[in-house]
Amino acid sequence: MMQNKPLARKLGAFVALSEVELSMLEGLHKRRRSFVAGRDLVHQGQSDQAAYILISGWACSYKLLEDGQRQIIDFQIPGDFLGLRSVILHLSDHSIEPVTNIEVTEVHVADLMQAFSKTPRLATAVLWAASRDEAMVVEHLINIGRREAEVRVAHFLLELGARLTLVGLGSKTGYACPLTQYLMADALGLSSVHVNRVLRKLREAGMVTFRDGLVTFDDYDRLVKFADFEMTYLDQVGPLLI
Repeated sequence: MMQNKPLARKLGAFVALSEVELSMLEGLHKRRRSFVAGRDLVHQGQSDQAAYILISGWACSYKLLEDGQRQIIDFQIPGDFLGLRSVILHLSDHSIEPVTNIEVTEVHVADLMQAFSKTPRLATAVLWAASRDEAMVVEHLINIGRREAEVRVAHFLLELGARLTLVGLGSKTGYACPLTQYLMADALGLSSVHVNRVLRKLREAGMVTFRDGLVTFDDYDRLVKFADFEMTYLDQVGPLLI
């Protein structure tokens, strides 16, 4: 059922979606496509591409510097839009690469605008979700610029956990996570060796374990306090429009 799909669960946290709005959302899921891990589905500088809704798997958005270095801006999980801003601005300012094999729905801008025109509350929900994504980017900037490495990694793992919990794929006990230490390093402004060292320290401190593709919160409350993790920027307190 549509209301149990990741995107509907995510948007439903902001706006209580009616049957009409859920039906309109279902209509956006008519063009299914699959992409393999490691091959970009959106390239930096690309124009006239569609947006996508991530149905299954993980992806990352990143910018590539002239010297070949990469900065991962964020990771996308089921329920997230891919390339939405690029469609509206007609040009992609970043690339998107599947971290795992992914399934997506391709959404043409005309279909999206029609859905927004017919169901303004759905447009409001997407606006809220986009604003939340922007708030996360601000938090990521603080993470890279001001937080110590141990706090940076802890905050990152907690944020992913909160996002996955919202769409039914995580909890305060942990979640499945396909990220390598190299990917985490590109997102956190650290070396993969440093990420490995930090993860070991957090594990030895009894707060969190990341092993074999699984993040386990050994002491969730203590990790939250250690990372000074405040969830208000994620705005998951419940629908603002009923």
